[in-house]
Amino acid sequence: MFVTGVNCNRDTAFQEMQAVKERFGKTGGNVAYHAYQSFKPGEVTPELCHRLGVELAKRMWGDEYQVLVATHFNTGTYHNHFVVNSVGLWNGRKFNCGKRVYYQFRQLSDDLCKEYQLSTIKRPKGKTPRSIYFAEKNGEPTKYNLMREALDAALKVSVDGNDLRKALREQGYELDANPAHKYATLRRIGSKKAVRLYRLGEDYDLPALRERIEENRQRYAHDFSYQRYKPIPIQRPQPKCLRLKGSFSTVKKIGGFRGLYLHYCYCLGILPKGSRRPLSPDLREECRRLDAISRQTQLICQEKLDTRQDVADFIGGKQAEIKELGAMRQKCYNRLRRCDDGAEIAQIKTQRDRLTAAMAVCRKDIKTAESVLSRSDRLKENLKLEQEMQAQRMGRTQDKHRGRSVAR
Repeated sequence: MFVTGVNCNRDTAFQEMQAVKERFGKTGGNVAYHAYQSFKPGEVTPELCHRLGVELAKRMWGDEYQVLVATHFNTGTYHNHFVVNSVGLWNGRKFNCGKRVYYQFRQLSDDLCKEYQLSTIKRPKGKTPRSIYFAEKNGEPTKYNLMREALDAALKVSVDGNDLRKALREQGYELDANPAHKYATLRRIGSKKAVRLYRLGEDYDLPALRERIEENRQRYAHDFSYQRYKPIPIQRPQPKCLRLKGSFSTVKKIGGFRGLYLHYCYCLGILPKGSRRPLSPDLREECRRLDAISRQTQLICQEKLDTRQDVADFIGGKQAEIKELGAMRQKCYNRLRRCDDGAEIAQIKTQRDRLTAAMAVCRKDIKTAESVLSRSDRLKENLKLEQEMQAQRMGRTQDKHRGRSVAR
């Protein structure tokens, strides 16, 4: 019901678009372009949504390009899809789909919505990086949803701005709500890059935070059992008694990359498993990369790679091994060209596949070793931030106990 062709018939749109391409001899390259337009839930009917989509297509592409407009409701909100032929209808000019076109399309859509008194996005967030988008979709910790979790936890125990700042600082974040600044921001302690609050969603923009704090203040005024902000207590794991054979004075300390990665795995809570929960948001976000960190840890422990020179030598050895395996595989290809025996051909192919698999393992080891070199500095920075947060929390606890002893 809600499909309309602009400069083409809805039932024969494909054939008509293809005919235009063939007429101008431009059947290769991009076949068509896709765009979409969505509306706030509850603001439009299916009929109005589709009418706005057709009007937007006419304003955007006029009579120069063929466009198919379809209205969907599969995501719970009414939205329009546009399929635009990449070849012009009259002059055969290819459609140039750049950033300028994107902003023009968005502006025309906003103007059309304002004419019908519909809401628009005042501050579009822009495109979310692909890795972060899929990580959040899979429920993995990212810098954005970790910030949302920190704000939610802080807002539960805050009745004013100072409470909110203290609770966020306890979780490793600094809130900047200075009215002299254009945007309120949140950044991780130790990081130079801040995130504007509105990028976290409407529920986390500054007006929404103030509204939730006001609700807490009213609840606190009528509910004396409401708990205001208190520092997060330190979870002290129960110590385990172990018996050591020998003497501590003769035990050799593990250093270099092995010591760094093993300490990092301990701070992440994976060595031993579930032993602790990291304090800093930087380490909590690293939980997304446990597979890569585990591979790097296993490699440097198995090969005893303690220094950068050890890693460089390992990479050089693997590259030489790949070169040797490649020469052996080339001999297999040469034998296959001259061989006519079916049984021998099968044997040569098996040997060739085995060499190919060995080369793939070498390449994977090289990639893992190279990531150790590029990642080590970041690990040291994250560990430094984690140790600072631990020291701050331990200092608060000691001050608290000291105050109790003085009171006694």
